[in-house]
Amino acid sequence: MIKSMTGFASGKGAFSPHSWTWELRSVNGKGLDLRLRLPDWLTGLEAALRSDLSKQVNRGNVTLSLRLSREEAAAEIQLNTSAMKASLEALAQTEAMAGTRGVLLAPSKASDLLSLKGMMEVGGDTDDPEPLVEKLKAEFGGLLLEFIEMRSAEGKALAGILGGQLDQIAELTNQAVKLAEGRRLEMEQALRDNLARVLDNAQGADPERVAQELALIAVKADITEEIDRLIAHVAAARALLSQDGPVGRKLDFLMQEFNREANTLCSKSQNAELTAVGLELKAVIDQMREQVQNVE
Repeated sequence: MIKSMTGFASGKGAFSPHSWTWELRSVNGKGLDLRLRLPDWLTGLEAALRSDLSKQVNRGNVTLSLRLSREEAAAEIQLNTSAMKASLEALAQTEAMAGTRGVLLAPSKASDLLSLKGMMEVGGDTDDPEPLVEKLKAEFGGLLLEFIEMRSAEGKALAGILGGQLDQIAELTNQAVKLAEGRRLEMEQALRDNLARVLDNAQGADPERVAQELALIAVKADITEEIDRLIAHVAAARALLSQDGPVGRKLDFLMQEFNREANTLCSKSQNAELTAVGLELKAVIDQMREQVQNVE
């Protein structure tokens, strides 16, 4: 079954102290265009997700967004023990030197030391991106599956619409066949009458050359080939719709062929009813062509 290029999936997750929101969406496009909006510091994540997407999606403009937030823990104040040891040693040396010179110093207090710059530090966790990246890569599989399932569901609905339009084209083609058969008898009689008038009024004209010219007019007005090609195109389109792979480009090319045959049929019709059928064919083909633009 065909897939649509339209799809959407979203999800949420958490891995302490982080939480995040995914959003994956796609619209139709001529080729595959992947746009990933991820935090830069998550090393290796973009390459992995881009690879996963490329394996599952063949065509469309795809946008993946990851919004990441971090829950900050309460900050802990810690003693810088190295700084404290250095300060105590410096204080002991200072008091010893003062004592040898008979200088009395005021007693030192703990608060004096703790107030020194760099003595107290605010502790906090530092982020290691690797575990978080592995968690995100593992979770992305579920999001991607949901996304592909939606594209498949949209494709199934799209196949139903396209199948109905092919039924209309087939029915209109059958109508054209019947009208062309009735028109053929009329044209044969008109050509005989024209030939008789030309021969009666064309003194010295070569009868064989006149007959050839009239026969050429009849050939140019014949729509048998256009009818046969329309029937073949309907069969080819049905075969493409039954395939699992990406067939959007092939269907798009086929729609150009449909349109070409409908145009030629209208130009050759020489019959009001047949022209009306040709115009209706063109309308259905244009509608189908719009839908085909969404096929992967």
